[in-house]
Amino acid sequence: MKTQINIIKLCALLMFFFTFSKEGQAQQDPQYTQYMYNTMSVNPGYAGSRGIFSVTGLHRSQWVGITGAPQTQTLGIESPVTDKVGLGFNIVNDKLGPSQEVYLDGNFSYSIPTTLHSNLYFGLKAGLRFLDVDFSKGTASQQNDPNLENINSKFLPTVGLGVYYDFDSRWYVGLSVPNLLTTKHYDRFEQAVAKERLHVYLIGGYVFDINRNIQFKPAVLAKAVSGSPLSVDGSANFLFNNTLTLGVGYRWGDSVGALAGFQVNEGLFIGYAYDYTTSGLNAVTSGSHEIMLRFDLVNPGRIKSPRFF
Repeated sequence: MKTQINIIKLCALLMFFFTFSKEGQAQQDPQYTQYMYNTMSVNPGYAGSRGIFSVTGLHRSQWVGITGAPQTQTLGIESPVTDKVGLGFNIVNDKLGPSQEVYLDGNFSYSIPTTLHSNLYFGLKAGLRFLDVDFSKGTASQQNDPNLENINSKFLPTVGLGVYYDFDSRWYVGLSVPNLLTTKHYDRFEQAVAKERLHVYLIGGYVFDINRNIQFKPAVLAKAVSGSPLSVDGSANFLFNNTLTLGVGYRWGDSVGALAGFQVNEGLFIGYAYDYTTSGLNAVTSGSHEIMLRFDLVNPGRIKSPRFF
């Protein structure tokens, strides 16, 4: 118990430090409402932690009805390779106005048992980002600024770190910095190419047994980047008969959402999320949609509650 408390204190302290250490303006990395199924995209320590080979694909259409609004697709493949080592691969395609960024990341995790059924995972992420900016697209085309120069296929390296703690397949907490390098990206507010800033993610969740047929699964994802307000996503999902998932989500000061998921068979899960924007954008957008597919190659001898997290 003392080890668990110390881990939580460490995560909270690091989150506080990175949140309030700098000032200025910055943008957030791509966001997901179904983050609880897409953890490896923000934390490399998650790779292989579920004990099975898994493929997760997600598509998000944000702020439908706004020209140049974000469109994001992700594909994650991960698996344990030994009892202590996990590997994973992520592809992210993120379009926003005149910019398109493609992330290609490899993830490595190493686990240390803390109790009989609990593990602490240390993760390393390394990869490349491809940046294209065409200022003839989106709202940037309305500026008619001759100083806005297109960027074609700029290569940017990425290196990230993460820790992830899984306690008895009942609760989990993770802290990560997906990219330690301050390279360039497209700034959606300034509509220009700017320096990348450190993003820090804190994720956690718990599984409560209501009865034999119903589990309650609250989860939270906090995202901090220097110069930008702290972003907090919370969700409350109920799992019925290990088959149907229904829940709600809230992104602080931004949106409320509904989530649904269905376990088609032992190896295939389908998820959907809808966000209703609570900011001033709700006058020009009908909301955001997200669909997710996850395929698990189930091995009964190794599986660790794959329907939970």
